[in-house]
Amino acid sequence: MSNIASFFTDKYHDVMSAADPRVEKWPLMDSPLPTITICLSYVYFVKILGPRLMENRKPFEVRGAMIFYNFLMVICSSILVFNGLRYQWLNGSSLKCEPVDYSTNYVPMMVAYNSYFYFLTKFIEFMDTVFFVIRKKNSQISTLHVIHHGIMPFSVWWGVKFVPGGHATFFGFLNSIVHMVMYTYYGLAAIGPHMNKYLWWKKYLTAFQMIQFVMIGAHSFQLLFRECNFPKIFVLWIGSHGVLFWFLFSDFYKKTYSQKKKDDDASCKKNYLSFFSQNIK
Repeated sequence: MSNIASFFTDKYHDVMSAADPRVEKWPLMDSPLPTITICLSYVYFVKILGPRLMENRKPFEVRGAMIFYNFLMVICSSILVFNGLRYQWLNGSSLKCEPVDYSTNYVPMMVAYNSYFYFLTKFIEFMDTVFFVIRKKNSQISTLHVIHHGIMPFSVWWGVKFVPGGHATFFGFLNSIVHMVMYTYYGLAAIGPHMNKYLWWKKYLTAFQMIQFVMIGAHSFQLLFRECNFPKIFVLWIGSHGVLFWFLFSDFYKKTYSQKKKDDDASCKKNYLSFFSQNIK
């Protein structure tokens, strides 16, 4: 038994020896265990503990906090996009092949800091679900929602630990653009029902998210067919997330909007038959 433990310990240290030394001392970056613990605690709270604590309580009124939170996330996402443009995508980075610059020069360090900031925002986004819990909106805590939020900090941790720059950062850059739009929508929706007339584009927001995952997958998997000094394991790691989330969001889109269309068609047919029957008497 001790030999097996020793084997896995040695393998773990071998893997970690390839990590980026620049991020080693940053909070939460020494080991994946704190991130795993936080993610599992999140799942436990939103699926078990939170609903149990709220079972005999009235829903909290947190509209002001939700408005503040959503527009805070718009600001965070905007900072990530701005830094991505400034230090990478408008600064000569290639969409075809961009190796990681592990130097301590100013621009590579800013890219690494931006990657780390993106990682931290994945924890802040747990508040999406916490608001559902304390408002007793348990029906909105779907499997898709929990998987998406629960897995992201763990997934991004590996990217920041080993490849905080280069080709890997397109994922976070594109995701931050989507989140700018998404949290703007949620912020406006939180203001009140009178904003609904301006929020007709929710369906297109889900489609926008699905397009994002196609682009992430295509951007990553191209390196399977192109020579590039970027680790192939992270090509597969990032690309597989694009595929996974595309299928999850596609299923959600079909269930939500296809069913809504069927319900609308059925309602229209029912109203037509009712009108027709009343007018032939």
